[in-house]
Amino acid sequence: MSPSSSPAPDPGGRLKHAFIRRTLRLLVRCYLRVKLKGTERIPANRAYLLCFSHPNWVDPFLLAAFFPDDRRMFIFGPREEDMAAGWRNRVIGWSGISVPFKPSKSDLLDTTRRAMAVLNRGHVLAIAGEGRLSDREGAVVPLQDGAAFLALRARVPVVPLAIIGTRWLNFGKQVTLRVGDPISADGLRPDRAGVAELTERIQTAMETLLTGVEEDPPPGPFGRWVTDLFNERPWLNEPPPADG
Repeated sequence: MSPSSSPAPDPGGRLKHAFIRRTLRLLVRCYLRVKLKGTERIPANRAYLLCFSHPNWVDPFLLAAFFPDDRRMFIFGPREEDMAAGWRNRVIGWSGISVPFKPSKSDLLDTTRRAMAVLNRGHVLAIAGEGRLSDREGAVVPLQDGAAFLALRARVPVVPLAIIGTRWLNFGKQVTLRVGDPISADGLRPDRAGVAELTERIQTAMETLLTGVEEDPPPGPFGRWVTDLFNERPWLNEPPPADG
């Protein structure tokens, strides 16, 4: 089966899509204020890959609720071995907007085919290019090569997006979705050199979008609880390497 013939995820009809989007907006607005910047840079009438910074678990929900594009958006992830396990995974699966993949990478080929099908059908694929949560508000973890690889395979531009303000979730805090200029994949091949070059371009663009962003102080106990409700940062608990 070629990537173009592989079935894309099924997000359901317009009614379901509108219900999910409006419900998420209502829930988010009960706690946060959301501001959009640079939306005029969003490509019109063509598929693209949206590569976003990822300080917090709430980021994909912000995109699903507030990103101003009428086309269907699919989010690459979550990383789960069994999407039928746990209520959160079942809700995500029901939404139909995710392209999950297994930590073992045993489904890598099928996941790639589904991601490619999303882009080949003219939809938007959002991917956290860092491949993990970032540790600081204004810094991007070195990007993995998945975003560049998929964009080059599908021959679509990459739109960088900085999500600012979600590292700590204070009640009533303003978070910003800042859209950058699209990055063309033209002239590059989906080989090791092309992927490395495009990844570097995306990294530079995302770092530029985060220039001047400062780290907010941690919130109180409730804000910390909301912040870390679904966050997984096991590397922060790892002991430092031994000297010598």
